[in-house]
Amino acid sequence: MSQKVNALKLDEEDNVAVALETLKAGELLSIKNEITKISATKTIPYGHKIALNPIPKGNRVIKYGECMGLATEDIAIGDHVHVSNVRGLTEEDKSFQKECIDVENI
Repeated sequence: MSQKVNALKLDEEDNVAVALETLKAGELLSIKNEITKISATKTIPYGHKIALNPIPKGNRVIKYGECMGLATEDIAIGDHVHVSNVRGLTEEDKSFQKECIDVENI
């Protein structure tokens, strides 16, 4: 019997998953090849992100294994991760990230 999957984790480093359908508040996440006990804290629209781990204010939101923004408030497991609680990266943020990457080991 195949597992019904309702969310997609794009990279093992991701702290968010993408909803493959609208998730209702209280609905458990089902991610392929993973066992989770994470449930949506509120309705998460199709295609939107849901937190897989707590993301403290100022910390990075990781999708595709890359930082796609910074939390503007504490985000709990199962919360909707969207423009209301994440800001995009500034040029300063991006240049800081480049300095932290060890290009010799890529």
